[in-house]
Amino acid sequence: MSTQNLSAYNEQELPSQEALAGQRYAIAVADWNANVTHALLAGAYDTLTAHGVKPENITVVHVPGTFELTFAAAQLSKNHPKPDAVIVLGCVVQGETPHFDYVCQGVTTGVTKLNAEANVPVIFGVLTTNTMQQALDRAGGVLGNKGVEAAVTAIKMSNIIW
Repeated sequence: MSTQNLSAYNEQELPSQEALAGQRYAIAVADWNANVTHALLAGAYDTLTAHGVKPENITVVHVPGTFELTFAAAQLSKNHPKPDAVIVLGCVVQGETPHFDYVCQGVTTGVTKLNAEANVPVIFGVLTTNTMQQALDRAGGVLGNKGVEAAVTAIKMSNIIW
């Protein structure tokens, strides 16, 4: 297994802290597998604030599970004032039933549809792993934190010049 930190990024590729100070972000986080998803949330939140987003400009909504992220993201993208980007964070670990496939396909399709239809980028920060250890490795473990990656992606996508 590679131990490369997948969350490494070039900070010079991001807008200045002054530019981000007035931006708003929303995060929907699933509480299922909270040991993983709350670590993703911490990574995303800390990354946003470290780059200049004011804490009062970050809205966090908790939902029961990963499947519910699509609805939460749809509501957040319409919220007033509208966020510059919405981040969804969840974790689905393969089990012995097809439930994994249904949840993964449903949330992936839902987020893709929101991105095609909304005027706000919705960032996919959902881990879909075979084991809990793989999820932990990607939630602040040896492979970085997918929440950090999602926040960096949100910053980049919300600052595309049209």
